[in-house]
This record gives sequence, structure tokens and C-alpha cells, in this order.
Amino acid sequence: MSADGPRRGLGRGLSSLLGEVAAEQPIAPGAERPSGIRMIQVADIKPNPSQPRRHFDDTALDELAASIGARGLIQPIVVRTHPSAGGYQIIAGERRWRAAQRARIHELPAIVRELSDAQTFELAIVENVQRQDLNAIEEAEAYQRLIGDFGHTQEMLGKLVGKSRSHVANLMRLLDLPKPVRDMVADGRLSMGHARALVTAPNAEELAEHVVTQQLSVRDAEKLVQAGRPGNAAPKPVAPRPAQPADADIAALERHLGDILGLKVTIEHGEKGGRIGIAYSTLDQLDLVCQRLSGEPI
Repeated sequence: MSADGPRRGLGRGLSSLLGEVAAEQPIAPGAERPSGIRMIQVADIKPNPSQPRRHFDDTALDELAASIGARGLIQPIVVRTHPSAGGYQIIAGERRWRAAQRARIHELPAIVRELSDAQTFELAIVENVQRQDLNAIEEAEAYQRLIGDFGHTQEMLGKLVGKSRSHVANLMRLLDLPKPVRDMVADGRLSMGHARALVTAPNAEELAEHVVTQQLSVRDAEKLVQAGRPGNAAPKPVAPRPAQPADADIAALERHLGDILGLKVTIEHGEKGGRIGIAYSTLDQLDLVCQRLSGEPI
């Protein structure tokens, strides 16, 4: 896959609305910048109030801030001129902007695009979905807004984010859950699989508390829902699953590699080795990874 070949990928997604972005190299203050990238004062940049992502992990932000302070910003953020307050509004890269503030960086490399509110919101969703930065509830709420405010259909949304229509429909069903259950999904206590199992339960909140307390699997949650329906036997107690402690060093390395590549990176490590996984959504992203691994110029 050559960088000189035809560009393929997301249709009316990031590549077509933002244009081709220069190669991702560390950009430090005073360094030579690729064409199309300008340095903008951090104080002149404002977050987008419609940003679909609501949860930013403080530890991960501190790690990214340390990396930016030491190496500069790997990838420029994308902004538009602010529609009302002057200055600039973030289209993509709020996490990098937040980390740069913590690193006390006063200028950031940025690409400026003139986009409508609808295009800005679309791109914010596409970036977060491709990087897998949204929890299931944030993603569902973003889809709901695109349908309600901008007239998108589920089919259009599926094409926009590279997902199936059924994926979009299943996510949006999660918004039918009681708010306490949605909050459990948003903060990571419940997975999307657990939440989908609970959507049809009349006592979803009660079952969700039981699933979280007992650390039940998705299959166990499905059995609880089936047993809890009228006419079925009472749910049998299920033995809790032992918690798997997360390795903080591995998690930090995943985030670091993810920030370098702009993609979701997972590492499975054991006594006899392990494996690294890189998730991509488009052929353009796969092309970028292959070029970096092979040492080809980007």
C-alpha cells in the first residue's frame, strides 16, 4: 500500500471533510511546521460544548501532558473559527488541548477548517468512535442528536462512522434504560453487552446493581433477565467471577502507543509473552500503520 496510491476510506468522513493531514511528527514550539498547520495560542482555543465525549481520565491526561511536555505534540488539533465568541473552537483533539494546558504549553499546532455545526459534530463523533474514546452511552446520545437535530437516519450514521445500522440501533436502545443504569455504563461499571441484556428488563436498575455487585458476565446477566420475567422461576444466585487486576504499566503503554498512532491499541501480556492489537476503521488507517511499521516515508 503506497502513500502515492489512491486514498480510500470513510467517504464523507474525516478524510473528505478535513482534507489530507500532514505526516504526524512531533511538533515543538519553534520547530518547522508542515504546510497547512499554524501555531495558535492555547488561550484563543475553546472546547466545543457539543463534544460527545464527557469523561476524560485524569491519570491518562497527566501521562499525555508529560509526553507533550517532553516530545511536543505528535498530531495537530483541528479547529474552526468560533461562530460567536471569536478565536477558535475545537473540532477534533480536545484531549490533546486539555493535556497541553496541564503541560503549560502556550501554543498548539492546529489545522483550521471552516465547517458548519452539523459537520463539526459529525467529525467529533467520527474521531471519537474511530479512537474508541466514547463510552456506549455517549455514543448513543451523539447518534440521537444527529438524528434529532440534523435529520440523519440510522443508515446514514452507520456509513458515517463505519458501523452497521444494527449497531447504531442497538446502541440507541440503551437510552431506554433508567438513568442510574446508564450512569453505570458511562462510568464503566457495566459493559455495553450487560446493558443490552438489561434493556428489556422491567427491573433493570435492580438487576444492574446485582450484576455489578456480583461481577457477573454478560451471559449471567442474560440469564437473570430471562428468569426475572413474569412466569419464569426466580433467578438462581450466580457465583461472582474473580476480578482481574489491571496492570497500570500496560494500560499506560496502551494509551501512549494509542496517542502516537491515533488508534486504539491493546496489549495482552503474560509470562510467556503476548500480543499487541491495533484497531482501525478505514483502509487509510491501515495504510498508515503499515507504512510506519515498514519504515516507509509517510
